[in-house]
Amino acid sequence: MTADVALDCRCELGEGPIWDDRIGRLLFVDIEGHQVHTFDPRSGAHETCDAGEYVSAVALVDAGGYLITLQYDVAWFDFERGIRDRPISVEPERADTRFNDGYVDSRGRLWAGTLSLEKKPAQGALYLIDMHGGPQVTRMLDGVSTSNGIDWSPDDRLMYYVDTGTRRIDVFDFDAGAATLANRRTFVAIPESEGKPDGLIVDAEGFIWIALWQGSAVRRYAPDGQLVQQIDLPVSCPTKCAFGGAALDELYITSAKTALSDDQRAGEPHAGSVFVARPGATGRVANRFGSLT
Repeated sequence: MTADVALDCRCELGEGPIWDDRIGRLLFVDIEGHQVHTFDPRSGAHETCDAGEYVSAVALVDAGGYLITLQYDVAWFDFERGIRDRPISVEPERADTRFNDGYVDSRGRLWAGTLSLEKKPAQGALYLIDMHGGPQVTRMLDGVSTSNGIDWSPDDRLMYYVDTGTRRIDVFDFDAGAATLANRRTFVAIPESEGKPDGLIVDAEGFIWIALWQGSAVRRYAPDGQLVQQIDLPVSCPTKCAFGGAALDELYITSAKTALSDDQRAGEPHAGSVFVARPGATGRVANRFGSLT
């Protein structure tokens, strides 16, 4: 299966797609371009808002608007006013790290991790960010190289997680009520020749979709770890997927050009754009920060 160009935006480092079912739009970021994007596939309307610094993930907020992760801060955000407030900072004393991928769990808590801007191993961490009863930050994992994809099984008993430096998708036993992780093990290992695991999501059937950085593909794995589907892309560095559309059956894929040479950029004119495929699977409505299920 292949994908089509949905939005020819050519971000430097497109990332973090998420479907806002409240307005029928896709949101995503350009981390190195410092912009938050919103895109309406029906009308083609595309808007950007300058964050003024690294911006790596977007979450829907139960009370309205969005939460975004910046270099050190977690901030309230909307497209009318931009960044409104920064209630939480993580690692502000470090100039060599920044937030990367993040996602909200079923209890309305944000899980977001960091990476080394100097590409040093084991400099990052994974954090749990909760606003119930006031801002709380808990460090959940240490020694992370590049914190990336994170999502949960439909029954909420498993958490899938990518530290790109390990070249693995790992899985944990997950206790949603206590927000605890246990029994970390390898779900899928990606050979070096096939790219690096980046962002991931879990679909309505519990299958895992992973973008392969420098692998020109997005893969779907069954809950038992078997590869069942692959979408080939005309760009080297897809970054993450999000299901969207009214039926959540359209798979949107962000991509990047930041790692490409000048010759590679010339050969991949749509690098950094957003792609769409219709793979025959459906996604789930995104969890909202601050909500409880």
